[in-house]
Amino acid sequence: MSANDTPLLQVSGLRVAYGSLNDPVVAVKGVDLTVGRGEVVAVVGESGSGKSTTAHAILGLLAGNGRAVGGTVTFDGERLDTKSERALGRIRGARIGLVPQDPTTSLNPVQRVGAQVAEVLRIHGLADRRTAHLEAVRILAEAGIDSPEVRARQYPQDLSGGQRQRVLIGIALACSPELVIADEPTSALDVTVQRRILDHLDARIAETGTAVLLITHDLGVAADRADRIVVMSQGEVVESGPAREILENPQHEYTRSLLAAAPSLSVERRRDRDEDDAGVVPDALLRVSGVSRTFRIDRRTTLDAVQDVSFEVPRGRTLSLVGESGSGKSTVARIAIRLETPTGGRVEFDGRDITTLRGGALRALRRRVQIVYQNPYASLDPKLAVADIVAEPLGAFGVGSRTERAARVAELLEQVALPRTFLDRRPAELSGGQRQRVAIARALALHPELVVLDEPVSALDVSVQSQILGLLEDLQQELGLSYLFISHDLAVVRQISDTVAVMRSGRIVEFGTAAEIFDNPRHDYTRQLLDAIPGRSVVRPRSAQPKESIHA
Repeated sequence: MSANDTPLLQVSGLRVAYGSLNDPVVAVKGVDLTVGRGEVVAVVGESGSGKSTTAHAILGLLAGNGRAVGGTVTFDGERLDTKSERALGRIRGARIGLVPQDPTTSLNPVQRVGAQVAEVLRIHGLADRRTAHLEAVRILAEAGIDSPEVRARQYPQDLSGGQRQRVLIGIALACSPELVIADEPTSALDVTVQRRILDHLDARIAETGTAVLLITHDLGVAADRADRIVVMSQGEVVESGPAREILENPQHEYTRSLLAAAPSLSVERRRDRDEDDAGVVPDALLRVSGVSRTFRIDRRTTLDAVQDVSFEVPRGRTLSLVGESGSGKSTVARIAIRLETPTGGRVEFDGRDITTLRGGALRALRRRVQIVYQNPYASLDPKLAVADIVAEPLGAFGVGSRTERAARVAELLEQVALPRTFLDRRPAELSGGQRQRVAIARALALHPELVVLDEPVSALDVSVQSQILGLLEDLQQELGLSYLFISHDLAVVRQISDTVAVMRSGRIVEFGTAAEIFDNPRHDYTRQLLDAIPGRSVVRPRSAQPKESIHA
């Protein structure tokens, strides 16, 4: 956009507050930004930075207790912030499309997909009842949906996450809007699916000349897709400019910290093994041999979720299982720690066959093996205080007196870098990173030897990811822990892994050291996963390293 052009979208001095009039919480504090015609502008920042609130305020879609308390929003020369709800309704969808973050909650589960696309066309008078269905099928085809006639008759839950996101993009572009606001449109998707969705969005934008305001916490996505980047922190714009300029010469400390924290294939493992370890191969703590798992769908249909999988996890080391959703990696992890029974094969822990353990023997194994799940909020009891959550395993196994348990809980909080003042807090009072630290503390309560980490940082912002990965490595070095790390994110995997197994369709298609997998991948699928990582060329300032913070 040249200096003389009038922006398609201009936001000036926008302020948004939540809560009561007497005691408001100001979430957006005087934001200025512009989007030119045909331009892609990315708004980048962590959770709580105000980026999504800004996007929703532009469209007049704030939550019930939110309101714009200052500033202006101008679209194509018209003020949006002074329009009535009815007038805004005529603009939303027709001239400004929205691609929301979560396709699971954004589509009506009891309405067929085709009907939801057709509804947008009918609302804006672009099709009648007779032609709307045919147009909906065409739009689904343009969105890259396979068998669009069939998919139009299905319900959202019948589609994959990537297919549902394509439906939302189809709905957003159905009326050929001048501007699309995409709010974290691919944050819940695997990297390969993410790449296909963003490539499709790019192609549609190129065809139509539509401008895009892209809301994302992922600097890699912004680097790959945006013409300009706006960086937000704590409700304010701290830096903005051309994408390459922001990425190669960031001026603000916060931007530099985001760049330093962003996972990248150029970043080696955080901590090399001590020189004393050279040539020493630890014995296997966990050995999985020829494991398979078949699920029965109905009387005549079965699904081979895992097929002939073998690997070892050495003591004090990290093996990562990598693959897209549905590759079988989480099923393998559950089999490895006996939360799932294999159909075939053998699992050994510390030299003992645990494949068919039951009763007291299986309970004893639980003390030595623990798991940390992807979503710390869902895995923590919202009614319990942190002290009670961390003490749960101690009580379940009758370990120690009440005083001894309290001392152990305090010690565990110190190990995960949380102050004792957090003991009385509940999960809702904690950030995502703090909740994950609590989940890790609980997993360590019984002094386990093996910890399974199932996508432990995928729900976290990049700077918080970096802090949690650093914590996990510190704990591994201090306590001699072995990790089985499950992830679809190869950039994260490179930072923590000693060895990597790449899974596809229930099988391991490639295995090797982290260096071998990343520097010399042999399988086409591994190369596809590597190529799909966003922001591979992002320049990270060496002077700005992510800082440890209890706020994470």
